Amino acid sequence: MSVLAIDIGAGSGRALLAELNDGQLQMKEIHRFSNDPVRVNERLHWDILRLFYEIKQAISKATQSGAVLHGVAVDSWAVDFGLLGKDGELLRNPYHYRDHFNEGIMEKIHDSLISKEELFSKTGIQFLPFNTIYQLAALKEKNGDLLHQADSLLMIPDLIRYFLTGVKKSEFTNATTTQLYNPIKMEWDNEILETLGISKDLFHEVVVPGTIIGPLSNNLCEELEVPAIPVIAVGEHDTASAVAGVPALDESFAYLSCGTWSLMGTEVRNPVMNKSALAMNFTNEGGVEQRFRLLKNIMGLWILEECRRNWGEDVDYASLLEEAEEAPPFRSFIDPDYPPFLNPADMPRQVQVFCEQTKQPVPETRGEMVRCIIESLAMKYRYVLERTERLAEKEFYGLHMVGGGIKNQLLCQFTSNALGKPVWAGPAEASAIGNVLVQLITIGQIEGLDEARKIALKATDMEYYFPEQKDEWSLGYEQFCHKAMKSEATT
Repeated sequence: MSVLAIDIGAGSGRALLAELNDGQLQMKEIHRFSNDPVRVNERLHWDILRLFYEIKQAISKATQSGAVLHGVAVDSWAVDFGLLGKDGELLRNPYHYRDHFNEGIMEKIHDSLISKEELFSKTGIQFLPFNTIYQLAALKEKNGDLLHQADSLLMIPDLIRYFLTGVKKSEFTNATTTQLYNPIKMEWDNEILETLGISKDLFHEVVVPGTIIGPLSNNLCEELEVPAIPVIAVGEHDTASAVAGVPALDESFAYLSCGTWSLMGTEVRNPVMNKSALAMNFTNEGGVEQRFRLLKNIMGLWILEECRRNWGEDVDYASLLEEAEEAPPFRSFIDPDYPPFLNPADMPRQVQVFCEQTKQPVPETRGEMVRCIIESLAMKYRYVLERTERLAEKEFYGLHMVGGGIKNQLLCQFTSNALGKPVWAGPAEASAIGNVLVQLITIGQIEGLDEARKIALKATDMEYYFPEQKDEWSLGYEQFCHKAMKSEATT
């Protein structure tokens, strides 16, 4: 029984055809495509129709291969959304979360409408300036007519699912990221919506991962010449799928989903929404089997990728890492979550400005710059893991690293060094694997998430990293906390 998992990241998408044979997960990538945001005048948009075109290509390729599909599912990033009019048509291409449309809105909301304390007590979500709540508030302030025209709001995977089936549903893991969903009541929070002046009628029933939404629409079946394949809601926030794909045998484990963003935390049965979680700006996002992901968003390898783009994309990544290894250690640090790193015009210069402002040696060469970024990420991972342990009241023996970032072996080793703990790296395609596993659970091939993770472990070529130079890294961590984390109050 085959399933098709479509995993879309901020830069690219991939489609994996998968099935379970004698307890062994067999997967084959059948389609890969770029995800290129498009700037129109001042606004940065997702090219959602192009993405849908690529998804249709993936479905066609899967069926043409001879596979009989028992499910297809899509996962992607969170917070962004599309608005549909009363006729069911998309009103506007969704904005990209890195667009500047909603700058300053978060402060306005909390100064005049709802305090951070009250909002966190209702949602348990980390405060990030691009969260759905702030995007909607900005839209109401700057383009209220569009909201009046809208009949439905669908998150990116919800929107793609609607294109596939014609059915409008919201999926749990993505709904929780909006900062408009109450995980205690397990429903959209109407009080928040009323405070913001946003119609609750825009929002749809929330379904849990493992729900069969319906078959492909008749029109799509005719267009693609495919049967009515069931479309399944999985953990549609890609991090939820990635965590489902973590090959952990222990019920209590720490994970780092590492890519453009780094998402670090643990899985809990109930959201942690106390004063400490608020003070540390942690988040409680929905997971598979209605578990919760107590985690922190960290800027991640975006900073390094933007530096590389600035230097020219033909710059060899391996050469950059070699230059970093040759650069002197612990020379300067940044806080990866310093707000100006979100989308600066010149990332290398922004790194230098941070070091200047914190009175540290300024990285001049590419090797110094890359070493600064990778060491800083590793140190930030320790900083966040220590706080995760405090909030979860658990101590973790090591860290599971998953996602494309594990291909950066220097980052994996530096992370182990910084933590003083072992790192288990794999799989790189955790989101796609988690997507597959939830589909296989849904169609009755796997009993549940615990069994699924055992299957993921058997399918993973794990890389193991153990801490080196513990004393030097402990001293480096003290320097990082003293120099770089002075910016924490502003993040």
